[in-house]
Amino acid sequence: MRRRQMSMSREAQDALLQALQQLRAELKATTEFPAHVLKAAETAKAEVQLPDKDATHLPLFTIDPPASMDLDQAMHLERRLGGGYRVYYAIADVAAFVRPGGPLDAEAHDRIETLYFPDLKVPLYPPTISEGPASLLPNQIVPALLWQHDLDADGNVTDSTVSRAKVRSLAKLNYEGVQQDIDAGTAEESVALLREIGKLREAVEAVRGGISVNLPNQEVTLKDGEFRLRYVAPLPVEGWNEQISLMTGMAAAQIMLDSGTGILRTQKEQPDQHVVERVHGIAKCLHIDWGPGVSYAKLVNSLDPANQKHMAFLSEATAMLLKAEYTTFRDNQLPEHKLHAAIAAPYTSATAPLRRLVDRYTGALCVAACADKPPPKWVLDALYCLPCDMARGKGKVAERRAVDLVEAAVLKNRVGEVFDGLIINTDEEDNRPKEGTLHLAEPAVRGKITSDDELTLGATVQAKLMLADPLGPDKEKILFKTV
Repeated sequence: MRRRQMSMSREAQDALLQALQQLRAELKATTEFPAHVLKAAETAKAEVQLPDKDATHLPLFTIDPPASMDLDQAMHLERRLGGGYRVYYAIADVAAFVRPGGPLDAEAHDRIETLYFPDLKVPLYPPTISEGPASLLPNQIVPALLWQHDLDADGNVTDSTVSRAKVRSLAKLNYEGVQQDIDAGTAEESVALLREIGKLREAVEAVRGGISVNLPNQEVTLKDGEFRLRYVAPLPVEGWNEQISLMTGMAAAQIMLDSGTGILRTQKEQPDQHVVERVHGIAKCLHIDWGPGVSYAKLVNSLDPANQKHMAFLSEATAMLLKAEYTTFRDNQLPEHKLHAAIAAPYTSATAPLRRLVDRYTGALCVAACADKPPPKWVLDALYCLPCDMARGKGKVAERRAVDLVEAAVLKNRVGEVFDGLIINTDEEDNRPKEGTLHLAEPAVRGKITSDDELTLGATVQAKLMLADPLGPDKEKILFKTV
């Protein structure tokens, strides 16, 4: 699933700087790296060796937000003689810079993943590497894991392989510019093919029963002393780009399953019935028609993330239903459960090694398997610890708490007002039936609510805003009480 972006105007960033700094302090998230880690990064830069395989002839391009410098992926798309397509997908080869057991490795196992905040990011690796020689920035020759996917005319993958290669990206593109060029018919063929292949892969996904939930981006501004929060629907090109990443993650999972050693991102197909009932209740209270016999996948694919009520449902339902975990296996002892239910196929994280710890390991396993070599010892030594390591990641917590902070800022001058809202969750299962979550239609925010009586899921209530404090403790930033 594409990560939801939150952008802030400079005025909003300045006004919320103290609250954002406090949040990072609470999460122990720092942009600073210890001196010995920075020294190791400089040594790695000086000693990195490029692969023998030369793929610098491929005219690769990247698509990222304009300010991004830690570029994990670059691609080149082309038609195949006789029909179908070939996708070259280069992934940053972080393992070329990180010595197993060394300072960079230890620091990465402490950080787990890059953390994104509205005003800045806290990187997984020092920017001297992640925004320099390991990044797929244009016009520099760098080591990469080069995937080659062959597709038939309907977008089905017929063959996938990966090997280490030196590559050179030629263009750093952004989503808005690519969308404009594709829509105008002025994009170069390799870029224009992203729409053609992306739509075919979306159709394959629908037949497979997969779900792509592209939550809208959030934009925060400050005008006349009032914070404003609005949702910006993702561009179609973001979904097409995500399909290339998903295709690679599925190919990597299958390669590891075939080799008998790997780590999958798994998700149960059937959540607990109690959870399903609660999600149906949320849909009902948000007036979303979920007819009998309609699958969750079909419902989600019919919703509009730009619609505030649809967005509220997607946020709540995704958090409740789409909980995934990492599952390891080796020596051909395959796990009983192999599928990622939302993707409707085996899947693993493999395309963001500059921003996620586990991808460095899955990439190394796939390269070894495709070369008919045994798994690297440094991967096997860490394999069984990786699920616990990834569970310590703070990415989702940072995103949720940043949203809570912004929503508190939006409401901070409206304490004492009464709002109409919907009860979209209750804490009944935790023996707190008088507490829950309230979703407002306008502004589109949510917060904790308490009542003198038991709350009913799906009920429309009037609630008085008792507290909205961006600087308050996490659980007390927004508080409503029924009237």
